[in-house]
Amino acid sequence: MRGTSTEAPLRVPVGDDAHRWVTRAACRRVLFVVHNVTSATRLLDVLPLFRDDLRVQLLVTCTGSSPFLAGVPELLASVGLPVLPWEQAKETPVDLAVSASYGGELELIRGDLAVLSHGVGYNKRLATPDTGHRTPDTGHRTPAAPAPVFGLSPDWLLHDGRPLAAATVLSHPEQLDRLRAACPEAAGTAVLAGDPCYDRILAALPHRDRFRRALGVAPGQRLVVVNSTWSPGSLFGDDDSEGDLLPSLLPRLAAELPADEYRTAAVLHPNIWHGHGPGQIRAWLDRARRAGLALVDPLEDWRQALIAADCVIGDHGSVTYYAAAIGRPVLLGAFPGGALDPDSPVAALGRAAPRLRPYDGLRAQVDRAVDRHDPGRFRAQAEHVSSAPGRSAALLRRAFYGLIGMTEPAGRPALLDPLRLPSYAPAERTAPVRVLSRLTDASGAPEIAVVRCTADDGVHDGPDGLPDSGGSDGSDDIGWDAHTSVHEDTPDPGRLRVADVIVRYAAADDPRVGPPAAWTAEVLGRHPGCALAVYVTGPGRCTVRTRGGDLLQLAARPGADGRPDLCDPAAHASALHAWLAGGKSVEEAVASGITVVTGRVRHGVDVERVDGGLAVQGLAV
Repeated sequence: MRGTSTEAPLRVPVGDDAHRWVTRAACRRVLFVVHNVTSATRLLDVLPLFRDDLRVQLLVTCTGSSPFLAGVPELLASVGLPVLPWEQAKETPVDLAVSASYGGELELIRGDLAVLSHGVGYNKRLATPDTGHRTPDTGHRTPAAPAPVFGLSPDWLLHDGRPLAAATVLSHPEQLDRLRAACPEAAGTAVLAGDPCYDRILAALPHRDRFRRALGVAPGQRLVVVNSTWSPGSLFGDDDSEGDLLPSLLPRLAAELPADEYRTAAVLHPNIWHGHGPGQIRAWLDRARRAGLALVDPLEDWRQALIAADCVIGDHGSVTYYAAAIGRPVLLGAFPGGALDPDSPVAALGRAAPRLRPYDGLRAQVDRAVDRHDPGRFRAQAEHVSSAPGRSAALLRRAFYGLIGMTEPAGRPALLDPLRLPSYAPAERTAPVRVLSRLTDASGAPEIAVVRCTADDGVHDGPDGLPDSGGSDGSDDIGWDAHTSVHEDTPDPGRLRVADVIVRYAAADDPRVGPPAAWTAEVLGRHPGCALAVYVTGPGRCTVRTRGGDLLQLAARPGADGRPDLCDPAAHASALHAWLAGGKSVEEAVASGITVVTGRVRHGVDVERVDGGLAVQGLAV
């Protein structure tokens, strides 16, 4: 990506003979300078500011100077703009170049340069400027001197003693104060223009419930987002000074947080994804993913996950700071304060937010963080994200067009893209699930309480060797029955031999495994120790076949708003298993339905007989 002689220069829409081939020849040129995927995300935020302007030709290039170049070609291809090799980009006159990093030989760009922060302001200290061939005008620091603050010191801001950028875009006056103190020569280039990423988050806050449903978070469930920036000192890192928390944190979250009362998701910095490789990340987190952890797209969907979250376990990265700024409870799993400017807002968050205690119960800490959270606790942090919340689009477009020397498009407001609605992605656990159940007849209305936790190797068991129920009524495991539910696609087929319930998720008309009547009969015929086969067909619905041969459809009743119950139907099936094991009959379930209790939520589930139409060896039908 650096730009070598093997990279053919573009001939259209720029190049030595481009005038022969272009259709719109009088366009001004705006070049987006990409350092890595992380910086590209901020450039994508502001790309819509040039939408619908036929006077502007957008171009993109990559400096090739970042260690994190993986993922950049695919990202640039998806944007669909002409990609200039870096060597050509340095030789091509442009009216404006926009970068969200100081990496690369930016001083060689032939046009005015505007530099944005690619995170929440400027907070981190970095010892070595990642500037390609450019030699920063750094002066002399003694070995004991602290590393400079990225983006606010002469190491990045100056070249040959003069400001590198025509516009240094800041989101808040506190950054300007620190800029004046660290590099007064560049203070005159400062432009206060808010934070477009934050503005997109603010605009999407009313859609919180939609984002929660997209992640399969049911009413009454709490979404816990685990967030990490990059570097060994991050939550995902293995810095000995902070301790390597992650290997124990993720399986403990799965074991200690009941599946139907909590949903977990991970938001990882793009430098983690592309530095180690998406395949490696999925391999490292395979056990957690099989236990129900959602891996959130680090480019598109991380903001939606923050909005949807009930609690964020994070570190010193910008994502955790954004979470605090929008009022989400935050627990700091790692926070290497020495990596930060002590005067920065992120360092202040480290002093204000509670720390995760790795050896204490995780559920109690999460619940305490949520239940005792003061929405105004991080008000100061929110105020330091942007001095112009909701106005960054207008301020940035004004600044950009001023540098180009053009009037802004008449009659069209400056707008950013709304956050997309993620695809529906509920948890699908392929790790074995240990289920505790208790059948009660409170007030003459039978109910089945269900607590499901992942029962993979190395889980932290509760009393009597069973996962701790953590029931909201304060009960322990005494009086609870236990059984095991296993997904048919478990990596360990031996688990199917001891499964009481076997589960499959698929559309009813999936020709590979369906229809449900055939699959359930096949499973019970193949696994004589299984009592119930469960085919989940969609939100709130599943088809089950009992060992006695009854084929039943379970359908959760919708909520008061008419929306489907998003509790995993496998929980309803486990409740039916407990119902039958407790001496209740299928006829009773069909007559009145069953009430399933998960945590503090009651789910009414209708039970209906369906025609099985199959005979299976060793199975009464």
